[in-house]
Amino acid sequence: MTNVTLIKITRYVSLLGCGMLAGIALTVLVLELALRRLNGQEYVRVRQAEFIFFTPFIGAVLLPTLLAVAMLVVQARKTHSITLRPAVTALALLLLALLVSLIVNGPVNVEQLSWNVQAPPADWARIRDRWQIAHAVRTVAIVIALGCLCAAILDRPVRSIPERSKKADH
Repeated sequence: MTNVTLIKITRYVSLLGCGMLAGIALTVLVLELALRRLNGQEYVRVRQAEFIFFTPFIGAVLLPTLLAVAMLVVQARKTHSITLRPAVTALALLLLALLVSLIVNGPVNVEQLSWNVQAPPADWARIRDRWQIAHAVRTVAIVIALGCLCAAILDRPVRSIPERSKKADH
């Protein structure tokens, strides 16, 4: 596989993965706005059902996306490309979204799995609001990251890593 082919694959994986993450995050944001009309029992039932499917799927999309974007950053740095700044920004925003997930959304998800559907905790709405605010933050980060990747990748020629850099890496 040539260097140019690897760069093209990395670009496609970055855009596809980040686009999927943005689509999922925006869909969940709209769904969560609709769920605000539910009472505690209904809300808990929906959250527990969706958690089982969303968590592994998001992980399966996020990991290769982060790796691909990190590879874009490395390639842009090695080629002294003007795409370095938007690629680094996209990576930082995706890492911010991951951090928000690990600090707020993930722990709330795990907590909600233990809730009794028939008797949600008295502060279930406050916990829901905290989760939704954190989700809005990570959604904005992911959407901006996608914009940065588009700026870094679309309509940009693929520059291979110079031969001297390849030899220095071995």
